[in-house]
Amino acid sequence: QVQLVESGGGLVQAGGSLRLSCAASGNTFSINAMAWYRQVPGRQRDMVATIASGGSINYASSVQGRFTITRDNAKNTVDLQMNSLKPEDTAVYLCNAVTLRRGHFYNDWGQGTQVTVTS
Repeated sequence: QVQLVESGGGLVQAGGSLRLSCAASGNTFSINAMAWYRQVPGRQRDMVATIASGGSINYASSVQGRFTITRDNAKNTVDLQMNSLKPEDTAVYLCNAVTLRRGHFYNDWGQGTQVTVTS
């Protein structure tokens, strides 16, 4: 199993920036893809950005051009640079790792970090 710890959330005005970081520990050799998701209470968890072990990246259309995901495989970290933040970006942001263990894929999650964007 992989343990994930997020940091960097906070309160910011619309138009501002925040950088989230996620550090992985444990069986990090089993990590395949890493990603950031976000969740608002009462709503489903939505993918924000994913980055595969080979470096391919996908973004949700709502953050394309504003958010940038980066990954350091040597340090087992994944960051999310968020620019031009909007009030609708307010959510709990969760780090995700897809791990391959005994021939099966599993999802491991961090506890999340709150991002609040004020208008």
